[in-house]
Amino acid sequence: MRNWDAGLEDDESGAVIRAVGRQLKLWREATGLTRADFSTAIGYGEDLVSSVEQGRRIPRPEYLDAADRVLEAGGRVAAMQRDVAEARYPKKVRDLKKLEEDAVELDAYNNSVIHGLLQTEAYARAVFAGSRPPFMEDELEQRVAARMSRQEIVSESAGRPVFSFVQCESTLRRPVGGRTVMRAQLERLLKVGEFRNVDLQILPLSQEENSGLGGSFRLLRLKDGSTVGHVEIHEISRVIADPKHVQVLDMRYGIIRAQALAPRESLAFIEKVLGDT
Repeated sequence: MRNWDAGLEDDESGAVIRAVGRQLKLWREATGLTRADFSTAIGYGEDLVSSVEQGRRIPRPEYLDAADRVLEAGGRVAAMQRDVAEARYPKKVRDLKKLEEDAVELDAYNNSVIHGLLQTEAYARAVFAGSRPPFMEDELEQRVAARMSRQEIVSESAGRPVFSFVQCESTLRRPVGGRTVMRAQLERLLKVGEFRNVDLQILPLSQEENSGLGGSFRLLRLKDGSTVGHVEIHEISRVIADPKHVQVLDMRYGIIRAQALAPRESLAFIEKVLGDT
């Protein structure tokens, strides 16, 4: 059974969903439709309609599309889909997405999996599916959708951030999701690695010195000139704002980049691993 209440665990998310529910109720009442008539017209149960209007359930995109059509809203109800979708995501994901959208430069080192902004959908699903205890199906799909939505910033479009990714070779060799999934993931890396605003580097396992053994982390240089760090492990997501700690991460990342292969050499390395996969 689908969990339509996913994403209501924090005040900000709940406020958005309650506001959407109130708007839907106002639209319905303005057309003179009873709750029963409206539920029949859009093809959903009256109990669900009631729960959505009271802000206790999150309406799915197809629900809003049907409501827009029945209410003859001209796209104004359907336009709520973006706000509703983001409210469904966990708060830590929304907060991280906001940081990434405010960044002019994003630097990231990963030694366990491919960085989330670089993952294919199938790879991301395999990563989440491997979690223990396992996620319920709805939560798994929610997390995959949230991760995919964050990838909108990774492009060569004007105004997009500059990216620097360093991946440990182990992340290329670990067959997350199986051979087919991994091949598609490596091909994705090769494609993104050609973007003009992306430097993608590989830190080989043969490199004796590795300053990233302490784990994965990222740095975000923001539009206001400040820099913050971010680490995530075992469901704990932490933003690091203390200048002293950020300085350590900044220094560490610079050393890791120097230890890694140059971007062009790294793409050739990925091609070789792809050939072996």
